Amino acid sequence: MIGISADFDPVHKGHASLIGKAREIADEKGDEVVIYLNKGYSANHAPFFVSFEGRSKMALEAGADRIVPIEGLHHRLTMSYTVPIRIAMMIQDGVTDYVDAAEVNPSQIKKYAARFIRRGIFSGIPRNLPNRNVIRWYAVNEFLYKRFNRKMEFHFIPEGKVNGEKISGRQIRGEILENNLRIPGSVKKLLPKSTVRILEEEIKKGTVPETRDMDTLLKRLNTTSRHHLLNTAHLNAEAVEHIIQGRWYQAENQVWASLRQAGYGPVLSRLALSCVEEDVTRREIYELIQDYEKQGIIPPDQTVERVIERDWFVASMVETDLTSSEAHEKFLNGARTKDKPLYTFDAGLHLRSFELPKLEEGLKAYLYVDKRGVLACELKTKEGKVKSPLKLPGKMATYLRLLVDSQIIPLEGELVKKKRGWRIRLNVG
Repeated sequence: MIGISADFDPVHKGHASLIGKAREIADEKGDEVVIYLNKGYSANHAPFFVSFEGRSKMALEAGADRIVPIEGLHHRLTMSYTVPIRIAMMIQDGVTDYVDAAEVNPSQIKKYAARFIRRGIFSGIPRNLPNRNVIRWYAVNEFLYKRFNRKMEFHFIPEGKVNGEKISGRQIRGEILENNLRIPGSVKKLLPKSTVRILEEEIKKGTVPETRDMDTLLKRLNTTSRHHLLNTAHLNAEAVEHIIQGRWYQAENQVWASLRQAGYGPVLSRLALSCVEEDVTRREIYELIQDYEKQGIIPPDQTVERVIERDWFVASMVETDLTSSEAHEKFLNGARTKDKPLYTFDAGLHLRSFELPKLEEGLKAYLYVDKRGVLACELKTKEGKVKSPLKLPGKMATYLRLLVDSQIIPLEGELVKKKRGWRIRLNVG
């Protein structure tokens, strides 16, 4: 099988060239061209412009033999996780050759990828590297060879260009929207005739563009409690604070402004909004990653255990002169603490005398970070809510805050009675 993994939103002439190259290889080998087509959400975590059915027709008319839908990943996981999962799926399906486009020489792709293969780290690939996503695909394909004892052979073609300019799917979609869903001549010259025809049919049916469920999204952003938002995947404490400060939302761009204030870029903002829209929890992500870990698909640096271990190491450096970024770099270079991360520990509470009779052992404690940036919890008793900041020594407070800001590690708390009073027993993962 000759494989391509893509959004194809819509199929343009650059994509048609990819399929053409795959067709050429397939015909030589007497094989088929299979498109692993993203469904539901794009690789960049956004709703699609063209429906899955429309994009499938475009790819088939451009020369593909078969479409395999990829769904359930891109509203949950970052690309550093979805790429290994997709490559593993293709290898297991029997894909032998993979076709992609790159603006740099294939030897350069291999050279750049070698650095990440050597370290076994495939996340955090610098943005200034050309074709960084192609580099990630090539590197992860090499990594998974150890797991499957086979890998895909990569074939690169130049990126699609018209009159010397790279064809941009984002620009194509933008021009169609600006032209009131009519395809202007400037866009038609970038598309195969079959794509133009199918796209016009989709527009006529009213399926273009696909959009978010804004009623659900805005309701959740406007009404969800602080602790529930913090339990949503890919939202850290600062993002939750800015979301709450920015209420009342009436449009998506207002939410983007709040996330931008929290330091979120476009890709992470789209992923965070998709998680809110679909009510994706940290627990769901944690268990999903663990499931793929058991299959040997997730690179060691990206396992949930390694994320927790890294947070423990950085917290342990609180008493030294190292900054968090310096401690993180030291961890990446192999430094470790002698002691193992704690997965269960207790935190003290600040309780008022009239609150004590309300408490019962075993009450669930909902963790959050208050507007002052203080780690706190909320207890829902029969007589009402009890809120309290958490009391922890410096290292443990830093550890807990790093876990909170991990965006994927679930944290649970329970009220326990100790000889010296009430405590919150915190469980990690």
